[in-house]
Amino acid sequence: MNILLLGYGKMGRTIEQIALERGHQIVGRIDVNNRHELDALANDAVDAVIEFSTPDSVVGNLTYCFERGWPVVCGTTGWLSERPAIEKLCREKNGAFFYASNYSIGVNLFFRLNKTLAQFMHQYPSYRVSMTEIHHTEKKDSPSGTAITLAEGIMANLPGKTRWQEQAEGVAESDDAVMIESVREGKVPGTHTVRYESEVDRIEISHVAHSRQGFALGAVVAAEWIAGRQGIFGMDDLLGM
Repeated sequence: MNILLLGYGKMGRTIEQIALERGHQIVGRIDVNNRHELDALANDAVDAVIEFSTPDSVVGNLTYCFERGWPVVCGTTGWLSERPAIEKLCREKNGAFFYASNYSIGVNLFFRLNKTLAQFMHQYPSYRVSMTEIHHTEKKDSPSGTAITLAEGIMANLPGKTRWQEQAEGVAESDDAVMIESVREGKVPGTHTVRYESEVDRIEISHVAHSRQGFALGAVVAAEWIAGRQGIFGMDDLLGM
């Protein structure tokens, strides 16, 4: 496949390494410094785009790709208030859009476990749900997209929880909110923990990412899968869950 990379930071470079190992070609490596090079690419020169850029760039990038007829795999977080408009544009252009807040197979199994646990905990209202996510200080969005996806899974399966709220000094906890504590430290593995706590005990499930390899592999597999398709997709479609 001919893959175009939109966003060429640490994740983009890891994706490139894995794509090359899997026999693909990289037809462009685009960041803020060379975006003009996109116009030199023919429409049929790109089989799929992998977009890992920034919240400020992602909407413009996606719009450009749909106008060119390029299928897009997107992993950028921090922009989801504009997702309905982007998906509408994708459908209007008969395009293909694959979005996930996290492309790791393990994380997506964790998403499913989180939903199942929330269904069980519905029967035990004495437990209060909360969440902590820990990332390195270079991560731009807070809370993480993965934490928001976890919160959405809880909200869909735990009646009474209708929104998520970031825990901060001076912010009062609300009964209808899933509280998310965001921690930014030095070079630490990405960690997400969901906990249910009562007066007598605590239940926790956690996922710890040891490297970017799992995320990058999932994005490349998604690009392989979406080529030639039309519509809106996510990891549940890829994994058959």
